[in-house]
Amino acid sequence: MTAQAKYSRILILLLVLFGVQLTQAFQQPSKIKTVTVYLDGAEINRTATLKLNSGKSEITFNGLSPYIDESSIQVSGLKDVSILSINFGINYLSQKKQSDSISTLQNELKSLDGKIQFQYDLIAGYNEELSLIQSNKQLGNETQVVSLEKLKSFATYYRTRITELKTAINQSNSDIRTHQEMRANITQQLAELNVDKKVQTGEIKLKLNSDIVTSLHLKLKYNINNAGWFPIYDLKAEKINSPIRLEYKAHVFQNSGCDWTDVNLVLSTNDPNTNNEKPIVNPKYLNFISANNNYQSQRATRSYNYKYNPLIKTVSGVVSSSDDGLALPGVNVIEKGTSNGTQTDFDGRYTLKTTRGNTLTYSYVGMNTEELPIHSSTMNVILDSDVSSLDEVVIVGYGTSENKSLFKRSQQKIDADLINETENYTANGNIIETGITNTSFKIDKTYSIPSDGDISVIEIDQFSIPATYNYFTAPIINENVFLTAKIGNWEQYNLLPAEANVYFEGSYSGKTNINPSATTDSLTVSLGVDPNIVVKRTQRNDFKKSTFIGNNKVIQKGFEIEIKNNKQVDIQLTVLDRIPKSQNKAIKIDDVDTRNSIYDKEKGIATWTLNLKSGGTKNVKNSYTVKYPKEKRVNL
Repeated sequence: MTAQAKYSRILILLLVLFGVQLTQAFQQPSKIKTVTVYLDGAEINRTATLKLNSGKSEITFNGLSPYIDESSIQVSGLKDVSILSINFGINYLSQKKQSDSISTLQNELKSLDGKIQFQYDLIAGYNEELSLIQSNKQLGNETQVVSLEKLKSFATYYRTRITELKTAINQSNSDIRTHQEMRANITQQLAELNVDKKVQTGEIKLKLNSDIVTSLHLKLKYNINNAGWFPIYDLKAEKINSPIRLEYKAHVFQNSGCDWTDVNLVLSTNDPNTNNEKPIVNPKYLNFISANNNYQSQRATRSYNYKYNPLIKTVSGVVSSSDDGLALPGVNVIEKGTSNGTQTDFDGRYTLKTTRGNTLTYSYVGMNTEELPIHSSTMNVILDSDVSSLDEVVIVGYGTSENKSLFKRSQQKIDADLINETENYTANGNIIETGITNTSFKIDKTYSIPSDGDISVIEIDQFSIPATYNYFTAPIINENVFLTAKIGNWEQYNLLPAEANVYFEGSYSGKTNINPSATTDSLTVSLGVDPNIVVKRTQRNDFKKSTFIGNNKVIQKGFEIEIKNNKQVDIQLTVLDRIPKSQNKAIKIDDVDTRNSIYDKEKGIATWTLNLKSGGTKNVKNSYTVKYPKEKRVNL
């Protein structure tokens, strides 16, 4: 035995005697098997097979997303191996591997940069030659006269060479512009692919301890940001009185820094980023407002289920008041986090092209500010009155806070057997799992979704839905007739609020919004405008009088709505009109006559349901009087 071997044995014996264990450290490859995509975020399930020696081991899972939520990391499949620690960090020396298409574009950029620099070098050389010619163009001197033949020769040379140089410079400048245009296009394409050279990779380090040599099949689970999905619907109606075909699709996107290759996808309606803390209701006390009080009202957070849709580039809609339903002009609509914004016009309408934000803020004097994610190309918003503008009272909250940890512990005691999950299938063969708070769709085939932020369309389900068709018009707002479809028992379809593309009689007819969060027992969707039904609202000639009675002015108003059915089939049409309501006791609305309509006195809405024959015409009438002090003005 050599001296070196003896030394090694002695060292090992000493380590054993002193209880020191060698730590096995290695990098472990892993593969993504299943991804559960939430409305905001995703849960990644990785697997790895490894062999451990006895003692301590440090395993590094590298090449992961840098957007991992460290608190969500879970490890299973450990058998009798114990975990000493779990740590997540960023590897700043290792950048994510770009795809072949991105690498090709980046190589083209480098090539173009070289070509542009080459042309600049040529121009510099041409300019040097021009300068040399210009500085040596003087012929002869005071004692020597240049002959005519030499003069012609020099002139021809100068003219020819300078022309050649100028032409070459122009050609080089033209080549530079061509290369720069191509470079700008490639740069824009890389921006479209969400290429970021600064994105690093994540690493999860596990320190394990095993008493024996063992093999493990580890399962690594964690949540990430920069991923999600949102629903899109296609509504297709071939003809009236036939069922509607609803195609339920998911638009999945991710820019997590890791490609998902041949993974099993689960689409969940859950959102782990939502605030899950139940609200605490404290007593409310009233007191007078002093000059030093800077009171801010607290109002309830609305329960919106809308999620950001990155495909939306232009948003339009109408902003109105919840008090009277009237449009609000001058509402500030701002893309949150940017200076990009607009204001609503006289009719409460707005249009805004979005940039990099994902939320719109609506603010108006005397109204509560609303914030909504950009979820649809049409966003109609209703603003509530701001109660903090009332000067009579101030609300001050007192009370003790609840023990949140106790609440969490009590929630954790829910027996797993109480979680009643039912499983069935969609029309596409995907599995539907319905839990207590969410619905999941297990997609029946694997998908590859690159980390470039692009949209991958996945079909979730298809329905043939019985619907009741009806035509609708409200000519005081819009003199168009809309075809609507009323769907009952819509809860069974597991729908989410989203935008829908509408196709009627084989043609695209526009977009509408589906809002299954409504509390009504049926869901009504608009299928578009039918130009074959003509509506006209005019003021009646016998109701244009203005009279004075004492100190009051009395105005008579009356309107006639005429409808003509130019279609080849009979239709049923719902007509709505509005009688103004007074909010001031000095303004009186009297002599209301809506003929044979169903009149809602509280809202001032008159509704007629008409059956029109093909080619038939009908009209409806209403009238009323307004009385108010003659020195005042009323906007009628």
